[in-house]
Amino acid sequence: MSPDQVKQILLDTKTIAVVGISSRPNRPAHDVPKYLQEHGYRIIPVNPNGTEILGEKVYARLTAIPKEIPIDTVQIFLRSEEAPPVVEDAIKIGAKVVWMQEGVHNDAAAKRAAEAGLQVVQDRCMRAAHRFFFAEAKK
Repeated sequence: MSPDQVKQILLDTKTIAVVGISSRPNRPAHDVPKYLQEHGYRIIPVNPNGTEILGEKVYARLTAIPKEIPIDTVQIFLRSEEAPPVVEDAIKIGAKVVWMQEGVHNDAAAKRAAEAGLQVVQDRCMRAAHRFFFAEAKK
C-alpha cells in the first residue's frame, strides 16, 4: 500500500470499529483509539468484555453493531491468527478498510479482504500514520 493510499484512507474514514480495544489506559489498544477519537474519528469499541470505553457503547462483535452506524474502517488489535474471523465480519458489515495494527499480520486474511473489495493495511500503527500525515508540527 502506497503512502498516498494510506493518507486517503485516513482522510476518507469517519468511523472506526476497534476490535480488541482495551479499557485499560496506557495500553496501545486504548491509547491509539483515544488519540484517533481526539482527532475527530468516531470510535466504536468491539470487545466481548466491556460495556463502555471512551464514552462509547461496546459491542461484543462487529456484527452486533447496529446497521445505522456505518463502519468505514475496522481496526484490529488482536493476535495475527485471530484476524480471519474479524475480516469475515468486516466483509459482512460492509466496511471499506481493514487495518491490522502494528504487530498484526495475516496474509490469508488480507487476501480474503482484498478479494472482497476492501482495502488492507497490515502491521502499521494508525496513530503513527495519522501523525506522519497530519502532525501538528506540519501546520
